[in-house]
Amino acid sequence: MAVHKLAVGDKAPDFTLPDADGNPVSLASFRGRQVIVYFYPAAMTPGCTKEACDFRDSLSALAAAGTAVLGISPDTPVKLAKFRDRDALTFPLLSDPDREVLNAYGAYGEKMMYGKTTVGVIRSTFVIDPEGAIAKAHYNVKATGHVARLRDELGV
Repeated sequence: MAVHKLAVGDKAPDFTLPDADGNPVSLASFRGRQVIVYFYPAAMTPGCTKEACDFRDSLSALAAAGTAVLGISPDTPVKLAKFRDRDALTFPLLSDPDREVLNAYGAYGEKMMYGKTTVGVIRSTFVIDPEGAIAKAHYNVKATGHVARLRDELGV
């Protein structure tokens, strides 16, 4: 199962997905500003909680630099709302149950987990520039320390 990976300079695949309240959020609505789109396996799991809280804690610095954050997982809006409310997450969490956007970004496919090959969400983060092109593409990121590294790369 080959995964098509995006590279710097590629046009970011556009999408419109429901947020935790069921409202549609479109990537196109962020044109003109930089946006971080990150894909995570499952709301309310330890690694995904750590990553989401790191983004939450960095949000004011990222926003001051003109950067928005969107988190995407296959979870339902109801589960995303519980996750948002439990951890006071202040950026949109988007639901992709059909994995269309995950697939478009190469963030779903074969991955190694505990030494076994499985199929699932590949924890990935993309920085999309104001014109809608991929500025950074990180696949197989670690939940812990990832946001700090990203902030270093972005100078935020």
